[in-house]
Amino acid sequence: MRIDKYLANMKVGSRKEVHDLIKAKKVTVNGQLVKQAKQQVADTDIVKVADEIITYEQFHYFMLNKPAGVITATEDPQQKTVLDLIEHKDRYQGLSPVGRLDKDTTGLLLLTNDGQLNHNLLSPKKHVAKTYFVELDYEVSDELIVNFAKGVTLADGTKVSPAQLNIDKSNKKQCFITIHEGKFHQIKRMFGLFDLGVVRLKRISMGNLSLDENLLLGKYRELTKAEISALKDS
Repeated sequence: MRIDKYLANMKVGSRKEVHDLIKAKKVTVNGQLVKQAKQQVADTDIVKVADEIITYEQFHYFMLNKPAGVITATEDPQQKTVLDLIEHKDRYQGLSPVGRLDKDTTGLLLLTNDGQLNHNLLSPKKHVAKTYFVELDYEVSDELIVNFAKGVTLADGTKVSPAQLNIDKSNKKQCFITIHEGKFHQIKRMFGLFDLGVVRLKRISMGNLSLDENLLLGKYRELTKAEISALKDS
């Protein structure tokens, strides 16, 4: 890989800024000054910018606690997107959300530039579980647990797979639902079949990854190596 692409991908700066750093004699590879932006570097090379080691990482993984009012997209001319919540230094090439959350839905959203993992987590064949906290406008009956476990047919005829429902016994307007697919407004439409309106919807887990309870709304952090490994095993 060319040294200018290597450094640009690691968000050291734009290609032009990287070229300026090279001209200023601030870039070295294995202790030798880099003289040309087209110089090739290998994974085993030690790259430094102003004596700071720049380690190349091909893929990046971020957990975002999505707030309401933000759309799940990489760009939009009129509305704020989840990528707008990511600092410029972390906007690696190809970074995008895994799946989508509705504009008014909060909670766990994974962003990565690992296309294979993105595909695996969203593939219908994988049946990756997604769990949500739901607050409704009316109390839920235990009968709904059985109905959801069988799978329901939405108003437009779309059939959805069985879902697991756990009702909060102290407040039957609140529950947790686990689904294994992600059809458009699926959870809202499922409850709507039984004349129940969703007041609040928050995703708390996806596969083996759970939302960090210490992560404030609108904030994000990189996944740990253990979290990445667990997510790949989902």
